[in-house]
Amino acid sequence: MKTILILNAQIINEEYTYASDVFIQNGRIEEIGTGLTGCQADITIDAEGRVLMPGMIDGHVHFREPGLTHKGDIATESSAAVAGGITSYLEMPNTLPVTTTNERLAQKCRIASQTSLANYAFYLGATHKNLVEIKQVDPKSVGGIKMFMGASTGNMLVDQPEIMERIFAEAPILVAVHCEDSSIIKKNEAAFRARFGENIPVVHHPDIRSVDACYKSTSLAVKLAKQHGTRLHVLHLSTQKELSLFSSDPLSQKNITAEACVHHLFFDAEDYREKGTLIKCNPAIKTRRHRNALISAVVDNRIDTIATDHAPHTLAEKEKSYFGAPSGMPLAQHALVSLLEGYHRGVFSLELIVEKTAHAPATLFQIEDRGFIREGYWADIVLVDLHRPWTVSAGNIRSKCGWSPFDGYGFRSLVVTTIVSGHLAWHEGRLDPGVTGRQLRFQR
Repeated sequence: MKTILILNAQIINEEYTYASDVFIQNGRIEEIGTGLTGCQADITIDAEGRVLMPGMIDGHVHFREPGLTHKGDIATESSAAVAGGITSYLEMPNTLPVTTTNERLAQKCRIASQTSLANYAFYLGATHKNLVEIKQVDPKSVGGIKMFMGASTGNMLVDQPEIMERIFAEAPILVAVHCEDSSIIKKNEAAFRARFGENIPVVHHPDIRSVDACYKSTSLAVKLAKQHGTRLHVLHLSTQKELSLFSSDPLSQKNITAEACVHHLFFDAEDYREKGTLIKCNPAIKTRRHRNALISAVVDNRIDTIATDHAPHTLAEKEKSYFGAPSGMPLAQHALVSLLEGYHRGVFSLELIVEKTAHAPATLFQIEDRGFIREGYWADIVLVDLHRPWTVSAGNIRSKCGWSPFDGYGFRSLVVTTIVSGHLAWHEGRLDPGVTGRQLRFQR
């Protein structure tokens, strides 16, 4: 593996910003300090005028392999992630077949070891019938147990109270939950079908996937976690009401944590009028009041991590009518730069963005030697030019589906370089897929 010397960087790390050089050897950060110009390196990068931060650890992606590879696959979607400054990801189980056995987990790991440009780990999906599989997971290699408490994909809906209780009581690692109450959603769907038939305007998506549907399910998850002492991570919060269930305590003191996703922090319900089903997702993007509340909760620490819920579909699929269009969108390539728009608007500090996208995910999932710029840690780092504007277009989208909800948007910041486990994977608009990422290890 080539040695890399980064000179004259402004490092954003562990609540500080400081000027320094970084020397990378054997995939890890060998030395951090000023005046490293004497180090002999295979690759030297002058980072003058740019910021260097830990790569984003995306705790929530859907890369569609196996079984749905017409939408995306591990190779294409990890490449899009790396182009956007994501160096590691945890991928969800709703593929075909669903990842609900340890054997299928191993199969995904084999695929990723051959094709993933980013570092990787996978969730095991919970069902009504796989508690034995859940109890047999390897805590050091499996990211978490994913439970759909409503709004299921495949056969992964877990809504029987006694099964929920057992999973919360007996899961050996973190349980990550999708919280929307199916009974409320079905009732809302029936009401809107009575008004509009099958052609429900997409602007009513947040009325169907409502605030109450989210709150009822999330409050149940939190109640069960408190009852059983479960390590719980609630995914993609979308409402102001849910925030009352979470604490602003330091992450080290929490057993129940929460995630926000970039689209819920960027878009609001007004955007349905322009974007339509392109921004249809579950849970739904809701009104500006909810978006602003989520942003405030990121700042005050009720929300612990920011992820993408990257979930590509083909454009033809997304252009169908309300019930025909699947939920989800490709977000990995533009996640970090969308958050940096928050920096330019004065909403987020650079230090906070690094905390929520790198430090906190590494701490929350207990990832070994990643998420920080520290000597001895794996070199997962991103070089960003904060003042290099560019516009999203079909010609620069890396996801296999070929479209983005940000199409036509002019971002003010650009990911110039992404280094994954010491490999120069992305630099000045070019990918180098010659070295794959590494499987994440967890200190559990």
